[in-house]
Amino acid sequence: MKVLLLLVVIIVVVLAIIAATRRSGAARQQTRLEDARAEAQRWYERLGGQVLNLHGDDPAARQALADASERYNAAGGQLQQAKSVRQFELARESALEGLAYVRAARIAMGIDPGPDLPPLTSAQGAGQITREREVSVQGHQYKAGPQPGAETPYYYPGGRVQGRPVPSGWYSTPVWKTALGAGAGVIGGMLIFDALLSPGFGDMGYGDGYQDGFQDAAGGDVGGDGGGDLGGDATQAGDWGGGDFGGGDFGGDFGGDF
Repeated sequence: MKVLLLLVVIIVVVLAIIAATRRSGAARQQTRLEDARAEAQRWYERLGGQVLNLHGDDPAARQALADASERYNAAGGQLQQAKSVRQFELARESALEGLAYVRAARIAMGIDPGPDLPPLTSAQGAGQITREREVSVQGHQYKAGPQPGAETPYYYPGGRVQGRPVPSGWYSTPVWKTALGAGAGVIGGMLIFDALLSPGFGDMGYGDGYQDGFQDAAGGDVGGDGGGDLGGDATQAGDWGGGDFGGGDFGGDFGGDF
């Protein structure tokens, strides 16, 4: 009888411990969720204030503010649907991307960009452009540089496109948007990245992961012979542009896209 009573007591104690552990875990998870929601909401509201109050006449500033507004709308939609810590973290990332565009717009407007932002998760290892670059691909000129200008009005905060690290900086065309499309647009965008951002150019301030990411994403002939040709002579991208890739005239389709 005493043994049975002891077993009952042990079982009750164990069940009580399990219940307390579960309640503690649920409380911790709820706290993490509320913290993630508050963090995302804080950056979202800060972005909203900037988007509503900033107005620029400079083309580069207008474009950066338009991109910031797009990220503001995206973050708002993510916040409305978020139910997990990860989803709130994604909303926070979108808001921070928008604020990166705001900083770029303020730089283009010649005013104080404001305090530094937390690093973007998506931009880790992408680096930044430290000098001006210009290449010709299929007869079209593409430029990139560290500062906004009449010929480089599109800002990119850094990230990965089709698996390749693309550094932050100012570009003549939003190549990353076309590269996220389908068909010839993907190939065309990658060709421009090969030519414009090849590690062979050397002095553009890339992060340590750029070389590996570039080679892994390029693969095969593009990473070897093709990448070498493009890095050494960007105009050789024409060899990739004809026939199957461009539907007969890659330059024509490509010029239309951009």
